[in-house]
Amino acid sequence: MSAAGWEEPWGPPGGFAKRVLVTGGAGFIASHMIVSLVEDYPNYMIINLDKLDYCASLKNLETISNKQNYKFIQGDICDSHFVKLLFETEKIDIVLHFAAQTHVDLSFVRAFEFTYVNVYGTHVLVSAAHEARVEKFIYVSTDEVYGGSLDKEFDESSPKQPTNPYASSKAAAECFVQSYWERYKFPVVITRSSNVYGPHQYPEKVIPKFISLLQHNRKCCIHGSGLQTRNFLYATDVVEAFLTVLKKGKPGEIYNIGTNFEMSVVQLAKELIQLIKETNSESEMENWVDYVNDRPTNDMRYPMKSEKIHGLGWRPKVPWKEGIKKTSKLSINHFGVKSGKCKGKTTYFQNIIQTSGILC
Repeated sequence: MSAAGWEEPWGPPGGFAKRVLVTGGAGFIASHMIVSLVEDYPNYMIINLDKLDYCASLKNLETISNKQNYKFIQGDICDSHFVKLLFETEKIDIVLHFAAQTHVDLSFVRAFEFTYVNVYGTHVLVSAAHEARVEKFIYVSTDEVYGGSLDKEFDESSPKQPTNPYASSKAAAECFVQSYWERYKFPVVITRSSNVYGPHQYPEKVIPKFISLLQHNRKCCIHGSGLQTRNFLYATDVVEAFLTVLKKGKPGEIYNIGTNFEMSVVQLAKELIQLIKETNSESEMENWVDYVNDRPTNDMRYPMKSEKIHGLGWRPKVPWKEGIKKTSKLSINHFGVKSGKCKGKTTYFQNIIQTSGILC
């Protein structure tokens, strides 16, 4: 929404105990966060700011769209005039900043766009929040800022060593956010989470991508060997982690949000093939897998220690088998899926350009 099209807030700003701004709220993780906040905190006004990019969907929020403590505003965090007006008008108390370009594959071919949105947009937002004297600013980052590791586990003090443009942009944005604590003691908190999965995730990420491919009788495309492993955290668990940080997180601190559950991409494909195609045959499973050229860099593991947030009382609860069954059942046709086939041994960049980063 442009400044000219600005709408007055519903009711007086003081009508709610807190006014919470969630950026990127029509996206995957943030939409789960908004639904939880709206339903569990009726005395909070939850304001969803989203520019509705390709991976966002207001369908994610249909269950709460008519609630009196929910409001959607379409707008861009990179528009500094708009963002300043938003804070002045909406009288924001708390910011949960999820909005970002997040698809690693696309970051290699659209690196400047990722830098603009993730770094400049975050700087615009944290600057406006500081000027508005917001009482808490939570920046949602990623485990990928640490880079990969085969054995050493990362804690919050580990150095940032990102290896792709997406992770680099998130690491740079962290520096801007943290600088507002160092210079002004502005109450920022940074979180770094493992891979999150669950219903309504856009099918560019590995789990919904494989599910969508298999549901459309197409093969799972695997980068390189597929031996890369990832830690997977269910959406409701990460929402509980953010709520814990919101309530108990200390200003100026960083919190890893991790899980010990780890799985290789090949094993993930096999489990989803078994679940969706109902087969245990190794030879039949191989018929549903296609290997394509790897990314320019592809970290093998992101092992993290999460004792710090455990100390606040949070731990993941949803077992993998339960979470993946729920995800596969609720992921059918939520987003439109483009047709096409894997291109076999094309170059990595050709594959990304041909598929627009959605489905190969």
